[in-house]
Amino acid sequence: MSDLSPEQAKLDPYSSLAENTNLTLQEKIADLHTVIKTAKTGMLVTRDANGNLHSRAMAPATPFNDTQLNLVFLANNVSHKFQEIENDAHVNVSFCDPSSTDWASYSGRARVTQDRDLINKHWSSFITGYIGDLKDGVHKGDKNDPRVAVIEVIPDEIKYWITKHSSAVRTAQVAYGAATGKATAPGELRTISKEEIQLAQGLHSK
Repeated sequence: MSDLSPEQAKLDPYSSLAENTNLTLQEKIADLHTVIKTAKTGMLVTRDANGNLHSRAMAPATPFNDTQLNLVFLANNVSHKFQEIENDAHVNVSFCDPSSTDWASYSGRARVTQDRDLINKHWSSFITGYIGDLKDGVHKGDKNDPRVAVIEVIPDEIKYWITKHSSAVRTAQVAYGAATGKATAPGELRTISKEEIQLAQGLHSK
């Protein structure tokens, strides 16, 4: 079912043409994973106590389960983003692949944990390069460092755009639209709803 009202569809033909609601949930998740894995780095947006929005680049941990929609990040729990999540758990994470213009946007809530199983599952030695070994015998920059924590983003809604044509074809489509005055959409806009997310989470937990 479209998110657009008839009036919105008329006034925003680009979104109306791009919106694809004829896919299975598994098809949507598979293409979403493709966008994320290609983009590699997301921008995690949090809000501070004064209402200011802050974003920073972060790479989600792998591996991905075939039905996984939650994002998992490992980070230093002394950094400001943890204070901001404590203040307001609502977050956004966006991804963009400039080579294709594919993008994804997660709206949801962040949960902070130091669950050892999650940390062990997603640990990467590259994290040591970000938090460092303080040479005090405690803050060693390894997976047992008390600063290491998990930020798990549990989405309420996911929107993403994926292209299905080469750059040359997309350029030709837009050029034709500009010449004729007819709107064109050189890709597909997709939504994974809260209900679909809950269904996927049920499948993921089995």
